[in-house]
Amino acid sequence: MEKATVYFTKDISPEGLKKAYDALKVTLKGKVAVKISTGEPGGHNFLDPKLIQGLVQELNGTIVECNTAYAGRRDTNEAHWQTMEDHGFKAIAPCDLMDEEGDMSLPVKDGLRIKENFVGAHLKNYDSMLMLSHFKGHPMAGLGGALKNMAIGVASARGKQWIHTSGSGETSFEALMNSDRDSFLDSMADADQSVMEYMGRENIVYVNVANKLSVDCDCCAEPADPEMMDIGIFASLDPVAIDQACVDAVYNSPDPGKAALIERMESRNGIRTIESAAKLNLGSREYELVSLD
Repeated sequence: MEKATVYFTKDISPEGLKKAYDALKVTLKGKVAVKISTGEPGGHNFLDPKLIQGLVQELNGTIVECNTAYAGRRDTNEAHWQTMEDHGFKAIAPCDLMDEEGDMSLPVKDGLRIKENFVGAHLKNYDSMLMLSHFKGHPMAGLGGALKNMAIGVASARGKQWIHTSGSGETSFEALMNSDRDSFLDSMADADQSVMEYMGRENIVYVNVANKLSVDCDCCAEPADPEMMDIGIFASLDPVAIDQACVDAVYNSPDPGKAALIERMESRNGIRTIESAAKLNLGSREYELVSLD
């Protein structure tokens, strides 16, 4: 696979976000979904509505999410809608809970672990998608970026359980928490493939904001405070390359606070999803980093 291009700016601002997106020189067609994490209440590291408002509105985008598979304040339609309002997202753009009316199955072709993926049924209402991800650590996956946002984030509550347990059919919280990690990481790459094939690869673009770099995910109600400095904003047409570039930026940072995030990524074998996605030809781990500063 050809070397990908990843654009980068240190400017974490609405202007920097727009600059990173504009560098891609794409026009997302039709009805545009903007996939973010709305963040579990109690957490405070999710993307700031003020940061993303300008770009989302420029795209006439709809902010989309799906319910969680764990108990909290985003596991039911009513609670999740309230969270989207409380966190300020309903004030900046139309929002859509994609599995509010159920889910639909997408096939996984020659997957590593699973043969189908369950996504929010409303995905069918969109023609293109901006995968707008907060890059950070994760308690189970090691790291979360574009690939995780597209896999777990687009999956319905049932789909999340399916991915976590590699299609075992187990539905208990214990099964989700105690699933085989490498199988889970592979299953995320499988899920990514299904979404990319369904939407059309040319209809999804990827922007990662590497700030508030906690070892924990935005799904955590009490995330650990970040120990390293913010890095910047990355943009690419390649989901594998953009996540690889973020990982490399953490390792290459001069900030000694990076040690905690590196330990989290390595202890959970977080790189595996990137490796597995590359095996499935979803993108390239080889990339050229182009500075926009």
